[in-house]
Amino acid sequence: QVQLVESGGGLVQPGGSLRLSCAASGSSGSIHVAGWSRRAPGKQREWVATVSSGGTRIYAESVKGRFIISKDSAKNTVYLQMNSLKPEDTAVYYCQIGSTWGQGTQVTVSS
Repeated sequence: QVQLVESGGGLVQPGGSLRLSCAASGSSGSIHVAGWSRRAPGKQREWVATVSSGGTRIYAESVKGRFIISKDSAKNTVYLQMNSLKPEDTAVYYCQIGSTWGQGTQVTVSS
């Protein structure tokens, strides 16, 4: 059974950067489709970014140009590099690899 463990969240000032990691254990193959979503306080979960098996990346308009999704299939890990962070990026971030979701990691952007 595949399990995902996320890390890298925390408190950062506006304009700062964070890199989230999502490590898959129990996986027997390469990472195919993977992505990140987030849920801000009082809001519904919002899709953030996806990377396909072929490496194509797509982003929500709200993060395009600031966030970068990547994957390392050798390490069974997916990353989300978040730059120029804004207070409205504050949320719990969830990764998804295939049909498995991670437990979420809190990102807080505040001065």
